[in-house]
Amino acid sequence: MRSQRLISVRVRHLGRGGMLAMSLLGLVAGAGGGCESSGKDSVRLGEIYSSAAQNIGAERNPVVVIPGILGSNLVDRETDTIVWGAFVYGAADADFPDGARLVALPMREGVPLSELRDGVEPDGVLETLEANVSVFKVTALEPYKGIIQTLAAGRYVDRDIALAAAGKRRRSQPSLGEIDYAGQHFTCFQFDYDWRRDISENAARLDELIRDASESAGTARGTGGAAGEGGEPVKVDVVAHSMGGLVLMYYLRYGTQKLPEDGSLPPATWEGARLVENAILVGTPSAGSVMAMKQLVEGVAYAIITPEYRASLLGTMPAIYQLLPRTRHARVVDAQTGEAVSLYEVRTWQRYGWGLADPDQEQYVQWLLPEARDAGERRRIAMDHLRKCLARAEQFHRAIDAPMTGVPEHLRLSISLGDSHSTPSVMEVNPRTGTLRIRERSPGDGTVTRASALMDERTGTGGFAARLRTPIAWSDVQFIPADHVALTTHPTFVDWMLFQLLEKPRANTPRGLN
Repeated sequence: MRSQRLISVRVRHLGRGGMLAMSLLGLVAGAGGGCESSGKDSVRLGEIYSSAAQNIGAERNPVVVIPGILGSNLVDRETDTIVWGAFVYGAADADFPDGARLVALPMREGVPLSELRDGVEPDGVLETLEANVSVFKVTALEPYKGIIQTLAAGRYVDRDIALAAAGKRRRSQPSLGEIDYAGQHFTCFQFDYDWRRDISENAARLDELIRDASESAGTARGTGGAAGEGGEPVKVDVVAHSMGGLVLMYYLRYGTQKLPEDGSLPPATWEGARLVENAILVGTPSAGSVMAMKQLVEGVAYAIITPEYRASLLGTMPAIYQLLPRTRHARVVDAQTGEAVSLYEVRTWQRYGWGLADPDQEQYVQWLLPEARDAGERRRIAMDHLRKCLARAEQFHRAIDAPMTGVPEHLRLSISLGDSHSTPSVMEVNPRTGTLRIRERSPGDGTVTRASALMDERTGTGGFAARLRTPIAWSDVQFIPADHVALTTHPTFVDWMLFQLLEKPRANTPRGLN
């Protein structure tokens, strides 16, 4: 029996946003333990998954990993400026007009959201967040690291990490011959995306990577991009954290179809699910989060050392509106009457002075719209943008909330979620001042409630029912006693995810023992 070997890989993202470092400690081979949790009850992945982890054959699907909001580096290609991913000299600083304009999406009256473009592009998945404080450097790891560590324990070979370790620039479709991995092919692929933009746009981009992963695996198996009799494409497994799960859910049902500009919904063809076998969501706010509402109204500063991302700046980003809770679930209510507040109507935001409609944000709106002639023109542009973002959020919610019918038999849609932390679940708004206050808390992961992750329709006005009522056709649900960030490193999740990817029988496998 070979002894267990642990390899520590120091990875530095070498793209233009590249100053993000991560220490990746993963199980590579062996059967003697390792990758254990602290305490007496340890998860001995080396013993459990040694045989499965060393199987590089047709039974292993490639894995695509989708991070959540803020989980991808953003770089402005026109100025070569880091927009998100580091708080260091030369990076975009939202506390100043030039930096705020780089972070925000552009606003133009009468122009569809899909046509509002700037020079900002994703530049790899965020591995660590780096900041300079005087002469000190501070790094904060993201939840994404936990997923990558687990995949390393299963001997998944990450393409981007391999290319970075070899000193090669990241490319959309690198040659499989560039890296010598002792006969192994790339089996893990990172999906970086512009998390500011409409989720349906990013779902269309996801299709390119899904097809790339499938074709690369087929090529590595010597099947010319296909596997098995009849030329069936190689299926792909996808692990998506937080908002990344919404990107995945939209893609599975609607494929590359973007949300139409007329407000209608595209047909649910399940084209995106054609190449996906396991869809694993982790801490996804299926029915939104009141924390998104709070940030759109109040803005956010992630730490004392980081810039302040003001409400008007966040208000330019359609994806954040798509994280709002549903009106039918009564998650934002009037403090006096307890009635649900309709979040999709511009006049609601104007009445309470929220976000882009907040008069106190005028100075910062002026930063974002320096070419506008006066305050009146700035307000027209800002209200037009707010109206488009709210309409797109309502449209996206209808697309996601529609009951799942015609789900392909081969697809397994699973979620791992937290239910042990007190989580803000209902916000009340003061009708006179428009200020928000937490009214209720519910079980969740500290960010996403249990009910939202499941999209439990018994919430709010749904009424009591003994069994879960949800439009989502869950194949498997796992509850983890951890917060939103720690979900991906909890031993129970680690063990469960490797079982899902490496050992769980496929949907078309006959039940029972042979």
